[in-house]
Amino acid sequence: MIRAYQEMYLSKAQSVIGDAFNYAVNTCGIPGTDFVKLFLASSVSKRLENGEPACLAGKSGIEIVREILKETTGKELQIQPQEHFGRSKEYWIGWAIAYYQWYSDRKYNDIFNALSFEDLQQMYYTLHEADITKFVDIADSKIKEYYPETNLKRIRTTYGFTQTELAKRSGVSLRSIQMYGQRNKNINKASVDTIYKLARALGCTMENLIER
Repeated sequence: MIRAYQEMYLSKAQSVIGDAFNYAVNTCGIPGTDFVKLFLASSVSKRLENGEPACLAGKSGIEIVREILKETTGKELQIQPQEHFGRSKEYWIGWAIAYYQWYSDRKYNDIFNALSFEDLQQMYYTLHEADITKFVDIADSKIKEYYPETNLKRIRTTYGFTQTELAKRSGVSLRSIQMYGQRNKNINKASVDTIYKLARALGCTMENLIER
């Protein structure tokens, strides 16, 4: 599976985003839901999605928050950080979301559409001491509920192809296309040849058809 960026930057991303959420909510008093909106509206979230070293390696979570506020509201934030021991709920939210974004290679905007800040607060109590893979499994299920269409169906309908037309263009059986589109068969387990034929017919990459 394709990840958002090199794993060597993952730990740094988690700590930076965890610190950013903790500082924004617990020190600056910004409601979590409001900070998520500011985070998504900023260019910072896009740079973090790509694992840009200049954004990750060169900035602290506090600097990230100040940059977000400056860019989105025009305000200079000078509130000094407070000492905190251990992980706060907000730190865990940023830490876990950063991991899932790297793992799934999804946009932060897509993730927060399916997982609200309130959802994540509730998850904290049962998941903050669990292995991160448990959070990944729950996040995956939330994503699939929010985005019920498979990538294959979404891309096919965007191009205006019926299932029958795609079967003729790709050489993949109509029944298989129907099964993949309805999640009755997992396209991730299809042969490379099948995915290649579908991608070529749709004018997209093979990775675009993989479900994350």
